[in-house]
Amino acid sequence: MKPSIAFLLLSLALFFSSFSAFQSDELLLDDEQKRPSPELDLSRSHSPPIPAWKRSADSNSDSRVQFALEHAFGDSDDFSPAGTFTARLKTYAGQGTLTKLRFTRNNLSAIEKEKFKKLLENDDFYTIRVPSDVLNPPGRDYVISSVKARCLPNDGLDEHFIIHMEGVNILAVNYGSPWACGYHRQLRLPAKWSFNSHTVLKYSEQAPRKPIFSEDIGGEMGEDEGVKPLEKSFWARNWIYFIPLAIIVMNAFTQAMSMPEEQPNAQTQQPVGPAVRRR
Repeated sequence: MKPSIAFLLLSLALFFSSFSAFQSDELLLDDEQKRPSPELDLSRSHSPPIPAWKRSADSNSDSRVQFALEHAFGDSDDFSPAGTFTARLKTYAGQGTLTKLRFTRNNLSAIEKEKFKKLLENDDFYTIRVPSDVLNPPGRDYVISSVKARCLPNDGLDEHFIIHMEGVNILAVNYGSPWACGYHRQLRLPAKWSFNSHTVLKYSEQAPRKPIFSEDIGGEMGEDEGVKPLEKSFWARNWIYFIPLAIIVMNAFTQAMSMPEEQPNAQTQQPVGPAVRRR
């Protein structure tokens, strides 16, 4: 009995030792398969990195641009700096657009205040201009807009810019006051000689045919308001209703004219009675 038990224990010990050795060999093989080979490590370590300029070229790039506003007084062509526009330039696929437009006005000098007072006294024009190309000013030419100086004074000098763009090119500028400015403009000096500026940036394929700001337009112009259509006259709106009415009146007039001609004929015609026979 004892030799058989000893043989059984020895065989069990050999079985467990061989099983553990097989398991350790299998784990070593798995580790070697998961661990990258030195050749792969060398190839990966020596692969050239992607240049940073190539990655940024595929994505949108932003930069800031500035362009100047210039002004002139009356009929003078002597333009001088009046402020600076600042915007964010977004470039995609070689095309640029401007966003987040900001404007900083220069303070009026003593000489400019005197010139502006003369404009108010004479009810003359105040003129501004901007470059047509904001990246390469002035581009082909300047974009110019004017307003009567008496339209601007309030507590300060209130002005409103609507800039129509196509890419980085300025097509037109609507410049004026935020409120209506009629023909009978009274002389009024501003309480403060400083500008209150409001700017709107619009993108369109074609420049507006006529300025949004005119002296007869009432109310405040918003961002999405365009040129108001001309109001048609009463006859232009309702001419189609007057045609049948005119036909009815003409028929009634014709019948009234023909009635007197029929009455004499009716009176001359007397009924002819039966002839009396005498025996």
